[in-house]
Amino acid sequence: MKRIAFLGAKGIGLECLKILDAKNFPIAALFTDLTRNKEANQKLIDFAKERNIPVYEDLEAILSLPGFDYIISIQYHKILKGKHIGCAKKLALNLHMAPLPEYRGCNQFSFAIVDGKKEFGTTLHKMAEGIDNGDIIAESRFDIPANCFVKELHEITYQKSIRLFEDKISDILSDRYTLTPQDSLVPVRGTKTIYRKDIDKLKEINLDWDKDRIERHIRATLMPGFEPPFFKMNDKKVYFSLFA
Repeated sequence: MKRIAFLGAKGIGLECLKILDAKNFPIAALFTDLTRNKEANQKLIDFAKERNIPVYEDLEAILSLPGFDYIISIQYHKILKGKHIGCAKKLALNLHMAPLPEYRGCNQFSFAIVDGKKEFGTTLHKMAEGIDNGDIIAESRFDIPANCFVKELHEITYQKSIRLFEDKISDILSDRYTLTPQDSLVPVRGTKTIYRKDIDKLKEINLDWDKDRIERHIRATLMPGFEPPFFKMNDKKVYFSLFA
């Protein structure tokens, strides 16, 4: 019987865990914690406990548990080191809600809009040390709607990611897949790694920019629940907002 360690967070973590449960794949351990996304991650924990899945909030616990055949990471907030990845005998798999190798890291939705991209995507890839740089296993690519705001692009990618996971996970856990090295795609697709702090650079708008650039930065960073984009006047922030 396969032993699977599920590393998950947020609503999409719960949706993917439910898919595995519905497909009768036994989960030997859930790794998540409540330091961020507390409400969503608590739902993950509650679901696991209903299914008698052991829950661990410390990633280091994976090193002392019996070996796993697979590690599945869905929006898990920690970057796994080689010692963690090595706990998977067959495959450590990550769902990255962005096209690879173009957008590694976080806040990829915002950067795609600022970059004026017409296409986006979501990717299942083999985990390797570093940030989202393992071989690609499966991907889904789709057009970005005209004048798309970051919230809309996130919601589209969320649904496409769930569908990709549901469509491909049975084959992956049956070892029916091929690997495409990301390095082989970089010359055509390009690549960049985005860090959490980089989003702050997108939010400060210069009113001397042309209209199109200003509009792209607003659409890329105006997201409910987060600091809005702004320009500075007399060293004070003046925020942009949307009105119904």
